[in-house]
Amino acid sequence: MSSPEKRRDMDIMKLIMNGFKVEIAKDDNAHDFIVEFHGPKNTLYEGGIWKVNIVIPMQYPFKSPSLGFKNCIFHPNIDEESGSVCLDVLNQTWSPMFDLANIFEMFLPQLLTYPNPADPLNPRAASLMNQDAKLYETTVRQYVDKYAKDEIKKGHDDDDDDDDDASSLSSNASFDPL
Repeated sequence: MSSPEKRRDMDIMKLIMNGFKVEIAKDDNAHDFIVEFHGPKNTLYEGGIWKVNIVIPMQYPFKSPSLGFKNCIFHPNIDEESGSVCLDVLNQTWSPMFDLANIFEMFLPQLLTYPNPADPLNPRAASLMNQDAKLYETTVRQYVDKYAKDEIKKGHDDDDDDDDDASSLSSNASFDPL
């Protein structure tokens, strides 16, 4: 096993140990997997659960992973159609000192807490945020209720046969967006 593969595996294990649910495709392709991400507390996204697709490049950790939200989210810096994320730390300032846990424990929570409408991937969300903050907040909450709360129900339905250990590694390959 090469050094980048060891690093990737260590990062995935760190996510699991930190309580994140990680789903690896049936073909055991650990370069492409899903992480369950909970909306940060005290934000408009609190209470929602998103499936975030991670693609690890062969040059990882020297090149940043790609990530995209699988279920719909309304945010100025996240493309509503593709789920792509506009985040400088991933696109421009990535360092091998960062790991996957940094993405889910710091970078994404900060992005959801402090959206940047000046650099939008979703111009509709950015415009609404700038022109009508109250309607923007209502729209975000509607998206959370419609697209991210369903993930909570699905997760509980799926967990009926399993134990409720959210940190267990899953081999479930059902990655279809809502």
